[in-house]
Order: sequence, then structure tokens, then C-alpha cells
Amino acid sequence: MTKSPFFRRLAAMLAVFHVLMIAQVPLANAAMIGTGEVLTEQQQQVDRQQLLSMLDDQQVKDKLLAMGVERDQVENRINNLTSAELAQFNQQLSEAPAGAGIVGIIVLFLVIFIITDMLCATDIFSFVKCVNR
Repeated sequence: MTKSPFFRRLAAMLAVFHVLMIAQVPLANAAMIGTGEVLTEQQQQVDRQQLLSMLDDQQVKDKLLAMGVERDQVENRINNLTSAELAQFNQQLSEAPAGAGIVGIIVLFLVIFIITDMLCATDIFSFVKCVNR
């Protein structure tokens, strides 16, 4: 084999490309996930799904329609609830009497809407003034 300058340059360029390729590879971090974390996440998903399924009730649909609130807005709000808000919401639902559950749900949605209006996240109710302005 001959050692021509072309092959030396080619080998040097390939070596540089190999080094650059290795440097570009992202590192994967593996860590143990606790059972509590997994259960909490699963419970949050179940709680959200329960709330979303309550929106299928005809009384809830009628009340939200009477208030001029669309189902999509309510679904987005439920999906954006933090874990603490979701836990508080479900605790209130479990403590509510059976007949007042629907009314409680609607009142809770209204409170959530008013709070988000006050924080300037939405503009649903004209009588609620934004605190950031």
C-alpha cells in the first residue's frame, strides 16, 4: 500500500468526523422512579378522566350552555389543572352530597373560570377585572 497524501487527509477528515459524531450524541440519564411518583401520576390521570367524563352528563351540558361556556374551554381548563388543584377539586366532589354534585361541579367550574379571568389567562366574564392590568 502506498501512503499518499490524499489518503492521509481522507483518514484525518474521517477521524475528525468520527470525533464530532461522538460528541453530538446526547447522553441518556437513567434514574429510578419511585412507586409513589408513578401512583400519583396515574391517580392524576384517572381524576382528570373522571372530570372529563362528568362533562358528558346532560345536566352539566345544559348548565354550561346556559352560561355560554363551551365544552372545549372546560376540557382545556381541566387538562391544565395542577396536581394540587386537581386533588382539591376531587376532594370537594367526594364531600359533596349526591344531589348537589352537579351543582357543585358547575360552581367549581365557575370559580375556576373567575380565577383564571382574574389572572388574565382568559376573558370569559366581562364583570371580572384582570389584576395584572
